[in-house]
Amino acid sequence: MARLWEAGGRALSAYARPREEGVRPAADTSEIADIAKTLGQVVERWASDPTRVARAQSAYAGGFLDLWARTLKRLSGEDAEPMIAADPRDGRFKDPEWTAHPVFDFLRQAYLHSAQWAEQMVEDAEGLDPHVRHKANFYVKLLSNAVSPSNFVPTNPELIRETFAQKGENLVRGMRMLAEDIEFGRGDLRIRQTDRTGFEVGKNLATTPGKVIFRNELFELIQYAPSTEMVRTRPVLIVPPWINKFYILDLNPEKSLIKWCVDQGLTIFCVSWVNPDRSHAQLSFDDYMRDGIMKAIDVAREASGTEQVDAIGYCVGGTLLAVTLAYMAAKGDDRIASATFFTTQVDFTHAGDLKVFVDEEQIAAVEQKMAHNGYLEGSSMANAFNMLRSNDLIFPYIVNNYLKGKAPFPFDLLYWNSDATRMPAANHSFYLRSCYLNNELAQGRMEILGERLDLKKVRVPVYQLATREDHIAPPRSVFEGSRLFGGPVRFVLAGSGHIAGVVNPPARVKYQHWVGDAPSGELADWIAAAEEKPGSWWPDWRAWLAASDATMVAARTPGDGPYPAIEDAPGSYVKVRV
Repeated sequence: MARLWEAGGRALSAYARPREEGVRPAADTSEIADIAKTLGQVVERWASDPTRVARAQSAYAGGFLDLWARTLKRLSGEDAEPMIAADPRDGRFKDPEWTAHPVFDFLRQAYLHSAQWAEQMVEDAEGLDPHVRHKANFYVKLLSNAVSPSNFVPTNPELIRETFAQKGENLVRGMRMLAEDIEFGRGDLRIRQTDRTGFEVGKNLATTPGKVIFRNELFELIQYAPSTEMVRTRPVLIVPPWINKFYILDLNPEKSLIKWCVDQGLTIFCVSWVNPDRSHAQLSFDDYMRDGIMKAIDVAREASGTEQVDAIGYCVGGTLLAVTLAYMAAKGDDRIASATFFTTQVDFTHAGDLKVFVDEEQIAAVEQKMAHNGYLEGSSMANAFNMLRSNDLIFPYIVNNYLKGKAPFPFDLLYWNSDATRMPAANHSFYLRSCYLNNELAQGRMEILGERLDLKKVRVPVYQLATREDHIAPPRSVFEGSRLFGGPVRFVLAGSGHIAGVVNPPARVKYQHWVGDAPSGELADWIAAAEEKPGSWWPDWRAWLAASDATMVAARTPGDGPYPAIEDAPGSYVKVRV
């Protein structure tokens, strides 16, 4: 206990010191205030009808009485069917004691009964604004996940056993890791999801050979070295998101989409965005388009000796690519021959749970926060993404790291997930307001560099990939956005989620994908008529690409053309950590 208190003091000091020294501002309470305000509106709706409140309370109490009666039967040695059966997919309650021991079974079912009742209260609140209801649903689930009995030592049978068996040593180790994680976050908790010492970009991550052939204040452009004697004539330019780093597409040789493309005889160029600081505060979507994508297009064309490129955009990189295509269509610019979008939204009507964080008050709070440094801290976006799947990305690590005292296993994908990037203030404000809040691109109201954008004027062939379990770019949102383009669209739905559904090498023979007619009607109807195929979608995309250009030329060596090599891939920008 003495060592636990000592480690706790270190954790408290790690949190307080940066604030006392002015390195970190005082704790931001705006998010807590928004939760309280949102749930307060639900309470107000219910308070206006005392009869319905009484019925809801009666149903809640009745459930507890039923549960208690079943528990008493079990305590007396009789069998009793559970009121709420254990869900084998819920990893929180996988320890056998959660169902075998009557007391822990009571705690489990009481918690699930309360959580389900709270969610139903939000659903049944009458006259609630749809956005408020969406936020309330999200917050209730988040708070329910936080107060699960699996997250506390006295109510978790596995933690009780661990603590007694180790005489509390697990809690001491956990508190030390908590202090280390707060120190690593410079006063904010950065929950470790993997062993941070096991990976290094350029050493065992992002190792596909190539050269940085261009650099400006926004990005480095990497040209990858060929692995075949002949390559496809038209090169491929990848535009990754700047909210994360590009090497999700080049984690290791077995998982690398970039290496697979190179081995398929494609000349690959990839943008590596700068990790911005205060000097980038005023860079907007206009700058990221003009000095980012459009400059990268020109460099790739000149380095390859071609008139056009095929472009790939991933997530927000795809949104920017769609904006660029609409701008180029307005200008009669045909330097992009085809576009591929990975989990990209252009219509934000059904943008999923991230819209919980988007309304005028919350955006104003984010803009005020960004005004201090000129950028949004990388941890802010990382925390938002983690909250979308808190039962996978937050609370299991709190239990494992700080209560069991176990360090997480090395996992390249989770290392990448924790390698956060900042967002420039002007760019991020435009993205939140013009896309998530006002949906200007889908409605034909977005203006870039003085041009009103219309996606119907984009007539280049489009390959649109959505993933079925995506929490960031929901498949319905991607599907409906794909209908806004004016040219031929091949829509493909992959199994799994935002990352695993995209990074799915054919050799792993994992998941599945669906192919069908051009997107129209509702997504559910499209899926019902689509053909399900096993494994990766990568070969389908490669065949689609070959249909537009199957000509070949001698392999191109990075740095031999008009752009000499600056340094080896993956470059310098990707190695900047925050």
